[in-house]
Amino acid sequence: MPLPPPTYAAALREAIADVTRGVGPAALASATEALIGRYRSVAPAGPPILDSADKVAAYAAYRMPATHAALTRVLQTVAATGVEPVSHLDLGGGTGAAAWASAEVFPSLRQITVLDQAVEALRLGERLVGSAPVEVLREASFTRAAAGAWPHEAADLVTVSYVLSELDVPQQERLVADALALGTVVVIVEPGTPDGYERILHARTAIRDLGWQLLGPCPHAGACPLAPGDWCHFSARVNRSAEHRRIKGGELSYEDEKFSWVAGARPGTVGTRRTSGRILRHPLKRKGFVEFQVCRPDGTAGREVISKKQGQRYRDARDAEWGDVLP
Repeated sequence: MPLPPPTYAAALREAIADVTRGVGPAALASATEALIGRYRSVAPAGPPILDSADKVAAYAAYRMPATHAALTRVLQTVAATGVEPVSHLDLGGGTGAAAWASAEVFPSLRQITVLDQAVEALRLGERLVGSAPVEVLREASFTRAAAGAWPHEAADLVTVSYVLSELDVPQQERLVADALALGTVVVIVEPGTPDGYERILHARTAIRDLGWQLLGPCPHAGACPLAPGDWCHFSARVNRSAEHRRIKGGELSYEDEKFSWVAGARPGTVGTRRTSGRILRHPLKRKGFVEFQVCRPDGTAGREVISKKQGQRYRDARDAEWGDVLP
């Protein structure tokens, strides 16, 4: 019996391993250290971060699996609204993590275009998709373009992921405006940190100001109800390969990628959908009940308890996780 095809995450890990074998361990370690220092800074980047083949290879090995996991989780939530894009445009997409995620989540896709100013990142992205599981990903276009000068070709789905932190505030606003001008559905993802969430809040305001429909994570269009000092973020589990563990200096076979996100759609793109709320933290599962922290459709946030007396809803609650819709 033939073996089943690898998952997208496994296929991506294998592709990354193939393209990093030609980079010496010392060069890979040095480039990884430089990237770690940059990503821990919240200041806008000066020169492009991915400005050499070694740094691009280090980025692919160090960051791309986690970025792919976060984007997959986000796009699965967007897909649940009924969105079926045919074209995907990824602004500042680098080595193509969002492209791998969209190809996995949306079988409707027929065209994927990744735009970035970093030539080495685009080259590596092209190499990675050479052995991708589906044709639309193998044929994805990796094209050089700079923010503020994107080609004027619209797409059903536009993504901007882990890019805004590299820009100053006016550049962030311009990039979000460009995404909203080009996309029917726009998805923006940032690190799940307080400053990452602040950037997401600004993008959310831009989406609301245009009269677009919010697709998530918020179940309402009002102001964020979280208390000062708190921030809305979610988590995606990432399985680590042996190489991934070595590069990160970790022993666990997995890591949890924290991210914040927002998605919006032009009016009339999807039907009106009402949810019972978004789960904001890991549920507390106890004997006879499950306790959640939830963002509610009425614009409030707080504690919700589902008890065993509620039958099927309780059984559904036992399976619910952080980031899911409240059963």
